[in-house]
Amino acid sequence: MYKSVIAATIVAAGCSAALAAHAAEKYPVKPITAIVAVEAGSDGDVLVRPIYEHVSAQIGQPISVVNKPGGGSSIGYRELHRAKADGYTIGWGSVTIITNKLQGVMPLDYRDFTILGAYATYFPIVIATAKTSLKLDTIQEAIQYAKSNPGKINMATAGVGQAWWIGAMAFINATGIKVNTIPQPGAGALTVAQVAGGHAELGVAALGSAKSMVEAGQVKFLATLGEARAPAPYDKIPTLKELGYNVVWESTNFVMGPPGLPAEVVAVLVPAIEKAAKDPAYIKFANERNTRWEYLPPKKVIELFDQRRVAVRAIMQKAGILKEAK
Repeated sequence: MYKSVIAATIVAAGCSAALAAHAAEKYPVKPITAIVAVEAGSDGDVLVRPIYEHVSAQIGQPISVVNKPGGGSSIGYRELHRAKADGYTIGWGSVTIITNKLQGVMPLDYRDFTILGAYATYFPIVIATAKTSLKLDTIQEAIQYAKSNPGKINMATAGVGQAWWIGAMAFINATGIKVNTIPQPGAGALTVAQVAGGHAELGVAALGSAKSMVEAGQVKFLATLGEARAPAPYDKIPTLKELGYNVVWESTNFVMGPPGLPAEVVAVLVPAIEKAAKDPAYIKFANERNTRWEYLPPKKVIELFDQRRVAVRAIMQKAGILKEAK
């Protein structure tokens, strides 16, 4: 009888020790999945993969990227939101997390997730066609002509409600110009093609989408809607903000997790993401891909997106497309 009691006590003690040891294991102890809510090979996907690789090397666990595109990124966002808040599923985010909710696509935005840090920012630029007799060599000339000739300028934009469409509307509202907007089914290539072909005198698109046509001389890079100028060799092109127009529009890319990530998980991931983003090789990589390198800690990301949300809401309300999901 005593032997049985002693044996049972030893087993129980062993189990307790095993449980204590497991509880003491520090995160992470197994591979991590990263949901990227855009297509493999797209700008957002390409830009975040080196961040995950660097973080993986720091924390000693593999991070596997799973692309979940569709619905303006809402499919991937929803899946990340449903994931268990244990640190083994993280994801990617951009300004679409604001536009989705305000357009009624999904009832979630950045405040419904655990923000872990931003690493780079895409920004739209204003371009002009080279196939015109109009003098549109500078942004000032384009604005002045559009003001003096209301309704005579065509401007190609992204699809209504999309990120760079917001940028175009912000540009129009800030400058007070009156133009005919021509939304395209997509955000980049078709907008640039309209301008390069002379079908639209102006356009708003990403630098990456317009770069080849700028280099070929078929479109002119007039200004950026970003907070700062584009990287060299385009660092001589002004921002609209520095010219006195109250307009800045960008799409900051960031890493996030499901709501309610434990503090001990956040304490591991946030510094790892910061170190990855500040790596000189990554800074060079980001700048070479037509984006502006920029690290922001979680609190700053939330503050920035709070500001962006106010701007987007006003633009969508004015355009009659505000359908904020509840």
